[in-house]
Amino acid sequence: MYANENTWVYLNDGFKQVKEVGASLFSQTLHYGNGVFEGIRAYSTEEGTHVFKAKEHYERLIYSAKVMGIQVDQSVEELIELTYELLEKNDLTDAYIRPLVYLDDNMSLFTPKTSVLFLSAWRWGKLLGDQESKLCTSSYRRPDPKSLHVDAKVCGHYVNSILACNEAKAKGFDDALLLNANGNVAEASGANFFFEKNGVLYTPPKGNILPGITRTTIMEIAKELEYKVVEKYFTPEEVYGADGAFITGTAAEVTGLYALDEQTFKMPFDETIGAELSRRYQLLVRNKKVELEMFV
Repeated sequence: MYANENTWVYLNDGFKQVKEVGASLFSQTLHYGNGVFEGIRAYSTEEGTHVFKAKEHYERLIYSAKVMGIQVDQSVEELIELTYELLEKNDLTDAYIRPLVYLDDNMSLFTPKTSVLFLSAWRWGKLLGDQESKLCTSSYRRPDPKSLHVDAKVCGHYVNSILACNEAKAKGFDDALLLNANGNVAEASGANFFFEKNGVLYTPPKGNILPGITRTTIMEIAKELEYKVVEKYFTPEEVYGADGAFITGTAAEVTGLYALDEQTFKMPFDETIGAELSRRYQLLVRNKKVELEMFV
């Protein structure tokens, strides 16, 4: 699914085929989860392949590395250039791109001074598919923001997401909605959360969430269309009876929801603000000219 023996990847000092690549079994990332990554999408447009929000993604990768004390040798511009070259080598236009910075051998609990940059890309549809999804409130909570950097995309943070996702799927749901330490909604296992009530969109504020790039884009589109977006804390019970809801993320894109904890939303998703934002988002990511005109 992700690669075959002829797939090209980038590893630290050049492009290699997967069959030529190996990784250390003593990497600190493998043993302790201390590494950082990104999820990025490229889209086929009238002007050619366009990596959406590449600058913002790589700025976040470097920020994540910085707060974890990880050295990244490449600049944002160099990372973007390598990404386009990776896509060309693999003959990909619509693709999901995974940059990963993992650490060299170190069994102690301080960050080693050297790291490895890994870039890969493959064809991958929306994380939850094209159908509307249902979420359940997870018994797992998002970590206290004083315990780690919640706004950094760190490998080890996703153990929490895996636990929540496994629990949700075992109960017959598509994904989990996690709360923060105070019992307010934070985010889904790998996406940000919005709900709609009386023509207003609500989403959790920064502080207990990974502030997603897709989340920001959707809020920008909503502002352009003169929809009100309120960032506030709220409980799952406040979401029950909402008109609609959706999640956002690079992997999920914009995925409509039809229920939370078996509480069905009032409106068909196709009739909600979220559906309009989803359609506008697809137009945006597939037309670079539209993006530049809209957000200059």
